[in-house]
Order: sequence, then structure tokens, then C-alpha cells
Amino acid sequence: MSEKPSSTWYVDFFTELPNEFWRRAVPPEVTVEEVDFVERRLGLAPRSRVLDVPCGSGRHSLEFARRGHRVTGVDLSAEAIGHARRAAAGLDVEFVHADMRDVPRDGGFDAAVCLGNSFGYLEPDGLRRFAAALADAVRPGGGLVVDVATAAESVLPGFRAEPRTMRTGDITVLATSEYDVAGSRLLSRYRFTRGPEELDVTAVHHVHTVAQVLDLLSVNGFGDFGLFAGPTGEPYAVGDGRLLVTARRSS
Repeated sequence: MSEKPSSTWYVDFFTELPNEFWRRAVPPEVTVEEVDFVERRLGLAPRSRVLDVPCGSGRHSLEFARRGHRVTGVDLSAEAIGHARRAAAGLDVEFVHADMRDVPRDGGFDAAVCLGNSFGYLEPDGLRRFAAALADAVRPGGGLVVDVATAAESVLPGFRAEPRTMRTGDITVLATSEYDVAGSRLLSRYRFTRGPEELDVTAVHHVHTVAQVLDLLSVNGFGDFGLFAGPTGEPYAVGDGRLLVTARRSS
């Protein structure tokens, strides 16, 4: 890539066109399966208080709320938060427009979830602040699920920087990627098109080993880890495309 991506790329990335693409791209049954996983693995009681961060357009928050949980969703995208609020009529869910590190730190959440591929968005210092914020938000004994799409054990085996094309209805996305060895970062360039609209944006995902992820969570008071390759519960192994980490806040 010719340009140097900004370390705060996510501030301007999630406008209507990318958000609408991802809203269409994920089938409802995938959201149901992921929320099933969280409820099952964390043993959520009825009316649990759940923090969803970053929540995007609210697909997980809304599903948790439909099941009777009390939900707070936090996201930096004003467009996504607006969409989520419009979809939340009659549900016990609050959507907050804020940085993912600026979550309520009252220690009263029964569970926090960081789903999707957002765990690697932040620079190292920012990620440490995020982990500390999660620890301050979750009560002792409460649970955590972190979705890590860019674990080193997932990204690096057989890495190939081949372009790919994705379509949902009238939106087409051309995606290309490269691996920044010196920065341990996956750089992804997207061209979104919808009719005459065209948007070129770049995403940065910091790559961490599984051990680094667990150490970060451990020093912030989480333990009792589980490592899964997806919401159906298969154990995570090298080369799996997704890592779901479950954890428990120390008492």
C-alpha cells in the first residue's frame, strides 16, 4: 500500500456504506448462534446485565435484549449507533456513542462481549486501556467473551495476499491485504461501490499471539480461559480462522 494508514483509522472508517454492507453480510442465524454461545459458555442467568463493545449496528445487543437481558452497547460510529437505536424500540437496551475504551466502569456487568473482528483495532497502549476498562466494567465472577479474528496462529500459517470480491445486493467490495512484518499488523484496503458511489478505505488489525491475548487479559484480572474456534464450541487450533476466548473475572 502506498499510503501510511492512520493509527485511528476506525474513527472515519465506519460510515453508512461499510456499515450497511456488514449489516447485510451477516445472516440473522449467525447472530443467534453467537449469542447462544455466550449464554451457554458464560452461564448467563435471566436478566443478566451485558456490555457489548464495540456494538456496531447492534446485532448482538438487540439479540441479547430480545432474550430479556439488560444491555448496554457502546460504539464510536454515530451512523451505527443511530441505526441500532432505531431498531431497539421496546427493548431494554441502551446504546452509547463513545470510544470502546470509554465504557461504564461501575463493576456491575454480569458479562462483557467484544464480538466481530474489533479486538485488534487499537494500538498496543490503547488495547491495554481497553482490557483495563473491561475489567473495571465486569463484576467479580462475571464473564467475558473476546472474538479475535487476527490471532497470529490464525493469520500467519499459509498467509497469502490475494484480492477477493464480496457482494451483498447492490454493494460490491474489492478487498486486498498485506502483512506489515515490522508492525505485526494486517493492513486491509477496501473499495466499496454501490451504483455511482465509491469509497476507498483502509483498516488496520494488530496481530497478537494467543499467549499475548491471554496475558493481557490475565494481568487485568481475568482467568479460567477457554479457547474455541467458533460458536459451535470446537477447540481452537493453529490455522483456524477465528478465536473465541472465554474468561471469568477474578473475585
